[in-house]
Amino acid sequence: MNRKTARENAFLLLCDAGSDPAKTPDEILDDAVTLDLEVDNYVREIVFGTYEHREEIDAISGECLLGWKRERISPVSRAIITLATYELKFMPDIPTKVSINEGIELAKKYDDEKTYTFVNGVLNSVAKAVRP
Repeated sequence: MNRKTARENAFLLLCDAGSDPAKTPDEILDDAVTLDLEVDNYVREIVFGTYEHREEIDAISGECLLGWKRERISPVSRAIITLATYELKFMPDIPTKVSINEGIELAKKYDDEKTYTFVNGVLNSVAKAVRP
């Protein structure tokens, strides 16, 4: 599985998990079978990493929401922003442009047609905050 597919699978798992915040990372990965998604080391790292660093990720992305509250943005956008913020903060081997562009592509594919511009703005702010 290539990185793009792995990223999309991790996003889908995070999005699905958003409906039940009590789920553990192991339970989320178990859902991959039900959702017919492959899981590799990258997917595991994203699921466990975003849960381990949830408070920090929420704080970073929350400051970059440009006047929006987390609860007001779509679950899809929240999952995209969470995943990309984790990559930008904790996975320095992934280029900034790749994390941002992949987030935009996920927004175009899975969210409202105009949401990608919002996601782009948030992720650019996150990138400036964590990768000055």
